[in-house]
Amino acid sequence: MSETQTETVTITIDGKEIECEPGTLLIKAAQDAGVFIPRFCWHERMKPAGMCRMCLVEVEGVRGLPPACTTPVADGMVVHMQQENVEKAQDGVLEFLLINHPLDCPVCDRGGECPLQDQTLAFGPGESRFVEEKRHFEKPIPISDLVMLDRERCIQCARCTRFADEIAGDPLITFVERGNQTQVLTFPDDPFVSYFSGNTVQICPVGALTAKPYRFKARPWDLATSETSCQTCAVNCRGAVQSTTNEVVRFLGVDSEPVNHGWLCDKGRFGYEYLQAADRVTEPLVRMNGEWEPKSWPEAIDAAAAGIKKSIEMHGADSVAVLGGARGTNEGAYVLAKFARSVLGTDNIDAQLGDGLPAELVLGLPGAAISDLDTAAAIVLCAPDLKEELPVLALRVRRAAEELGVPLIEIGARDTGLTRSAHSVIRTAPGATGVAGAKLAAAINGQKAGSVQIDEAAALLEGRDGNIVVILGRPSLAESADSAIAVADAFAQLERSIFLSALRRGNVRGALELGCAPGMLPGRVTLDDGRDWFTEQWGSLPASTGLDAQGILEAARDGRIHAVILMGSDPLADFPDRTLAKEALDGVDFVVALDGFLTGSMRRADVMLPATMWSERAGTTTNLEARVQRLAARVTAPGVAMDDWRILSELAIRFGTDFDFESAAEVQTEIARVAPAFVGITNELLARAQDGVRLPAAEHIEDVVMTSGVGFLPEFSWEPIKPGTVFGATEPAAELDADVEPVATDGLPPMVVWTEGAREVSAPAADAYSLRLIVGRSLYDTGRVTSGSPSLAELAKRASLRINPVDANRIGVSNNGSVRVTSPRSSLTLPVTIDPTTAAGTAFMWFTPGAAGAPELIDAGSVVTDLRVETVRA
Repeated sequence: MSETQTETVTITIDGKEIECEPGTLLIKAAQDAGVFIPRFCWHERMKPAGMCRMCLVEVEGVRGLPPACTTPVADGMVVHMQQENVEKAQDGVLEFLLINHPLDCPVCDRGGECPLQDQTLAFGPGESRFVEEKRHFEKPIPISDLVMLDRERCIQCARCTRFADEIAGDPLITFVERGNQTQVLTFPDDPFVSYFSGNTVQICPVGALTAKPYRFKARPWDLATSETSCQTCAVNCRGAVQSTTNEVVRFLGVDSEPVNHGWLCDKGRFGYEYLQAADRVTEPLVRMNGEWEPKSWPEAIDAAAAGIKKSIEMHGADSVAVLGGARGTNEGAYVLAKFARSVLGTDNIDAQLGDGLPAELVLGLPGAAISDLDTAAAIVLCAPDLKEELPVLALRVRRAAEELGVPLIEIGARDTGLTRSAHSVIRTAPGATGVAGAKLAAAINGQKAGSVQIDEAAALLEGRDGNIVVILGRPSLAESADSAIAVADAFAQLERSIFLSALRRGNVRGALELGCAPGMLPGRVTLDDGRDWFTEQWGSLPASTGLDAQGILEAARDGRIHAVILMGSDPLADFPDRTLAKEALDGVDFVVALDGFLTGSMRRADVMLPATMWSERAGTTTNLEARVQRLAARVTAPGVAMDDWRILSELAIRFGTDFDFESAAEVQTEIARVAPAFVGITNELLARAQDGVRLPAAEHIEDVVMTSGVGFLPEFSWEPIKPGTVFGATEPAAELDADVEPVATDGLPPMVVWTEGAREVSAPAADAYSLRLIVGRSLYDTGRVTSGSPSLAELAKRASLRINPVDANRIGVSNNGSVRVTSPRSSLTLPVTIDPTTAAGTAFMWFTPGAAGAPELIDAGSVVTDLRVETVRA
C-alpha cells in the first residue's frame, strides 16, 4: 500500500455513506453495508464477469452506466441506484431475459426461491412488449449423473461454467453456439463428471440446472431448515439441512469463511438418501438361538450388559475392547471413552481402524487451520488423494496453489487430483515417502539433498515468509503409517511447520480429542499425565495403556479379547486387512453393536442397539483442523433409535454407574469442565460462535466471531447461506458480549506434545517379478453412504487393478483383460486397466468397503504389500 492510500475509502450510495477497503468491488461494498444491488452473474467466491448487466448503476463523473460487479470503489465515489435511467436499464435487462424464458414456474424447482421471479417483481417492467413464440429445446437433458439441464431457462450468467473452471478445475461445461442459439452444454465425449457438480445447481440463479435427487421433491415453503455440519468426511463443511414430512430432502452449502466457502462435494450434498435405506434398524435386536429377535430397550440393554459382565468376570477388564466413535458426535465419543475406562476398566479403545495416524501425533503436532493454506510459505502434501477423500479441502489447496500463488509440493507414489496444481512433484516408491519427506525437510533447512528434484522443491520457499503447512496422512492403505510418521518427525524439527491431519471419517478428530484412542484421555491428555485429574473426575482409570485397533483385532483372533463393542464401526468394511477382521470377529465371544444399519460386522453381533444418525441427533463435531461446530437434529429417527451417548449411559447404569446426563448439552458442559483442550467451550458460546471454535479453546477463544443467533434464509437463497444463521428462530437472542472472556486452564493436566525424534524407515526391496500395491479410497466407494443412496450407488468404483503399460506388456495382458493377483494374504481374479499415471513396478487399486477387492490382499502386519500378477487364460 502506498503512502497516498488510506486504509478505508468512503463512498455514497443513494445518500448512504459506506466505508470499505480500497479495491473492493462496488457490489460487494454495497452488500456488506446492507444495500442490495440486483445481480445474476456476480458471485462473491468467483471472479467478476459482467455478463448479465443487471447491476448497472450510475456513478457521478463516469460515462454511461457501469456494472457494479466489475467496478472497484474509489474514495468519494457517489452512486445512484434509483435514478430513472438506472431503473429503465434494469427494466430492459429483465425484459430481454424473459423474451425466451419459459413460464415453468409452477413446475420448476426454483419456484418460490427464484431470483429471476423476485427481481422481476422488484425491478422489472410490469409487462413485456414481446409476444413472439419462445425458443424451445429438448428438456431436461442430463449433463451428469446428478444434474439435469433445462436450456430454455438459462439466462447465460456463466455462473456454472465459471465455477467448473475457476473453483472445481473441471471445465467440462461451457457455452456453445452463437447469437440467440447460445446455450450451456457439455462436450459429447466428456459429460460433466465432477465431484462438485451440485454446487452449480445451488448457485444457478434460475432453474436451468436442477438436482436429480431433489427434482420435484418439495417446495421451499414446505421445508424446515436447520444449519449443521456435514459428516461425510472430516472437513465437516457447514450446510443447511432441509426436511419435509420428517424426511431429509435437501442439503445446501453454507458459506463458512474458514472451512468450505459455501461449497460441498456431491457425496456430502446428496448422500443423505442413505438415511431412508430399507435395511435401517429401527428397534433393538438380540440374537436368540442364532436368530435375531426384536426386544424392548430394557431387555436389549440388559442382554448387552450381561454379555460384557460375563467376559470381565471370566477374563478380566482387558478382555473387553471398544472400536468406534469416529462417525458420531463429540458427546457420543466422550461418553464412550468415559464408559470404557471408568465403567469397564479397559483402555482397549480406538476410533481409527488401522488406517489413520497415531493419536499422540495427530494431537501433539502444532496444528494448522484450513485458512492457513492461503498465506503459507508452502504446502507440503504427503497424504492420500484429497480430491477423493477430503474433496473440499482439495478445493482450498487448489485455490491456494493456483490463485494465491502458494507453492504446492506433492510427495507420493502416484498422481492425485491435485498433481496438476502442484509446483513440484516428488515421486517415490511405495513405502519410501518418509525418506523423501525427510530429505525435503533437510533441504528446506539448508542442507543439500543430493537430488535435483528435492533441491528445486526446497528452493520454492526462498524469500517466502509464513508457515509451512504439512498435510499429513496415509498415502496408501497397503502400507503402514511409518512413512507418514517419518515425514512428521522430519518437519517437526522445522520451527515454522504446522500440520493438518488428512483423516477421513466425519468425527475422527473429535473422537481422538475426546479420548477414543489407547493411552489418550479427553482434551489431549495422556493416560499417565491425566491419571490424577481424571481419577478425581471419573472415579477410576485402567492401570496401563491398552491396544489400538490392529492390536485389538489380533488379540481377538488369538483368543485374548472376548467381548467387543462396535459404535458406528464396521471392521469388515473399513479395516484394511479384511482377513484379520474376519478372524477377529469369528473368534470373539460377544459383540455389541451401536449402529443404524446391519452392516457386515453388525451381522456378527449378539446385540444390536439402533442409534440415531446424522441429521437425527443434536450435538457437536470436530473437523480435521480441530474446529468444534454444531450439529442439528432436523428429523426424528425411525422407530425407537436413541443417541449413542444415551445408549451408553443406560449401559453404564447396568454396571452401577449413573452418568446423570439428560441431554447432549449436559455432556458438552462436562466436556468443557474436564477436558483441557475444550475448557471454555460452553453451549452458549457454541450457539453463537459464527464458525465454531478451534481447539485448544484457550489459544483460539479470542478469534471467535460471535453472532446474535437469530437469522433467516436470505431473500435470495441461491446466494451462499451465511454462517451463524438459525432458521425458524422465534425469539431474539440476548445482546452480544463486548468480548469473549479468556479461558483459565490453571490446575489442569498438560496437553500432549509430539516429541518423537527423526526415524529411519525402510521398506523391503521389491523383487523383479512383483508389483508393489498402492491402495486409495475413492469418494464414491462401496461403503454405506454411497451404496445406500440410490443417486450415488451406480457411481461406486469397483475393484480393478491399474498397472503401467510397461508392466502390462511384460505380463502379457491387454486393457480390460483379467489377471490373477496373489499377495501373502489371498488371491483374486481382477479386471485390468492400463494406466500410464501408475508408475512401472506398482499397481493401484481402489479400496472397496464391504466388497471383494484390495482388503483381501492387504496384510496389516507388513510395511508394504507386494503382488504377484499372472494372466488369466480363457
